[in-house]
Amino acid sequence: MSNIIRLIKILTKNSILILLLTICLISGCREVTVPKPKGYFRIDLPEKKYRLFDPATAYHPGSLPLLFEYPVYGEISFKSDDIATPGWFNINFPSYRAKIYFTYKDVRGDLAGLIEESYKLDVKNHITKADAINEELITKPEHRVYGILYDLKGSTATAVQFFVTDSTKHFFRGSLYFSSAPNPDSLAPVIDFFRKDVVHLIETLEWQDK
Repeated sequence: MSNIIRLIKILTKNSILILLLTICLISGCREVTVPKPKGYFRIDLPEKKYRLFDPATAYHPGSLPLLFEYPVYGEISFKSDDIATPGWFNINFPSYRAKIYFTYKDVRGDLAGLIEESYKLDVKNHITKADAINEELITKPEHRVYGILYDLKGSTATAVQFFVTDSTKHFFRGSLYFSSAPNPDSLAPVIDFFRKDVVHLIETLEWQDK
């Protein structure tokens, strides 16, 4: 009971958390137990190491007010489908035919619309092929980072999605995709590997106010 009371106190102090919790309740925040496959082919994965992403030292169109750590085995690209677009960039993992797509947008009084758009693009469009969608609330009040991390189970083109915001200025979302045909059994260890990188990125994310 004390944990519930503590959670209520936190939520009442942060309107953005109330908004995110409402979204979870509407979309059905849940954890679904997925049976473990019997086995996988061996996949050699690199050692976990990270470097700082600092837009001040990287070429990109426009300004990205973000700092975070990303894997050293990933390649930053500021082009999406051969079109350079402000706020769009990727981290490519060519050896694993994987890519994390990112979009940054300024919040201009349209936070609810940005969250709705993110849910539609990143989650709702994949519901028909997903066996389950697990949602995890992201709360980092010390860095004003709040959002939701989605895990999509089954034969979906994307396995991990997230969005985060400070509720007033910044909105940032990411999507993990594989260019190979979806196969949840064979891709499971790779998905888990890159999911940890997504979580690390979120945990190290800091806004750089303009």
